[in-house]
Amino acid sequence: MSGVADIVNDVRERGETALSEWALKLDGVEPRRARAGGEVPAQAITDLARRVRLWHDAQWPQNVQMEIEPGIELERRWVPLESVGIYVPRNLVSTLVMCAVPAQAAGVERIVVVTPPNGAGLIAGAAELLEIDVVWAVGGPHAIAALAYIHHVDKIVGPGNTYVNEAKLLVSRDVAIDLPAGPSEVVVVLGRGGDGAIAQLELAAQQEHGPDSVCVLIEADDLELALREVDERAPEHVVLLGEAEQLAPRIRNAGAVFVGASSPVASGDYATGGNHVLPTGGWARSTGGLGLETFLKPVTTQRLTADGLARVRPTVEALAGVEGMPAHAAAVQR
Repeated sequence: MSGVADIVNDVRERGETALSEWALKLDGVEPRRARAGGEVPAQAITDLARRVRLWHDAQWPQNVQMEIEPGIELERRWVPLESVGIYVPRNLVSTLVMCAVPAQAAGVERIVVVTPPNGAGLIAGAAELLEIDVVWAVGGPHAIAALAYIHHVDKIVGPGNTYVNEAKLLVSRDVAIDLPAGPSEVVVVLGRGGDGAIAQLELAAQQEHGPDSVCVLIEADDLELALREVDERAPEHVVLLGEAEQLAPRIRNAGAVFVGASSPVASGDYATGGNHVLPTGGWARSTGGLGLETFLKPVTTQRLTADGLARVRPTVEALAGVEGMPAHAAAVQR
């Protein structure tokens, strides 16, 4: 197979012609609009979407307006992105919900979904329930390139395999992405009094994602040592059992933390409403999972009166002078 960069560059340069060629070569079929098919678990999707919407509706950041000094007014307001592309791995209807419903809650006007052809009918059926009608049966790096250079979305979200994530990083020069969400990870911290059988259930569930899943068990006789190990690993999921539950408010680096024997990761994957598109590969050190803010951007507005401009003029002139920007100094002479 050609390198991911070759695929992405080809689609960027030759557009739909290149996309069709790569889709035929890698998917076996040309890109097409997907039609609903298969047995869609409508009630489960509706229940999950309702909880996801409830949780993400509560996440609106606050608009801020302030008069810094008389005549100097600043405003920062949050507005939705105009368009979003969603990559949905094969058959993962829950991931469609996790990406599409927050985008809808934010007010995104145009949502384009791409998903591998095998299973695209199931994703299209779920999309119908969510009132999304643009689902393309195309997967892999060429699908990411299509979102960036053919559909021209403002941001690309959603998890994928190594090739998909490499493509996301490549196109991020031209279009925003959410985060590199790669192979699944879980760290189970088993403290005193924790149930080892539950720990094994959690590890087995994550291993189901594939052979490249990262599944770690920490038997935590020393909670402080366990805490340091979790934060160093910065995993996608952390499960705390037994005495380790008390570490929950102190964990800094994790995509999502599940506390106690009745809080399996699978409940977050499929049902609670918390988002399951989470950072992997150590990215939890600097970023969190998808939220409403993923689909918003802040716009800052500044208004000055003549008196306000007079207040800041000495500051501008002094800094423009030391930085060698005489036109900046001249610009405040009104």
